[in-house]
Amino acid sequence: MRKIYVQRNRKNQTLAFITALIAVIMTVSLAFGHGGKHSDKFTQLQALQKATKLLDQLVSKGKLDQSWETGLATVAISKRKNNGKDEIVVSFQRNEGDPKAVYIFFNSNGKYSGSNFTGE
Repeated sequence: MRKIYVQRNRKNQTLAFITALIAVIMTVSLAFGHGGKHSDKFTQLQALQKATKLLDQLVSKGKLDQSWETGLATVAISKRKNNGKDEIVVSFQRNEGDPKAVYIFFNSNGKYSGSNFTGE
């Protein structure tokens, strides 16, 4: 009877060891594995977040008037093609003052590609 108990205990230990080893291997591969070749697509929400942060920086540095933060009328996000490449445009329009709008551009990977008051 004791011999059977020892054999079962050894089998349980072996099974536990193998399970733990598999868990460690999976954890290491997930932690140190490289992602796919294609990153996640840059979303319009991410563009809005980045553009808002950039607008705040421009206002705080004095490059844009304070009314760009306090007097906004609308914010719009659109996609367009620029020289055959996808681009996301975030436009901030204010109630008063000239110019009425500022446009911030990002490429499809989320990299800032420029800003202006004309949208072109």
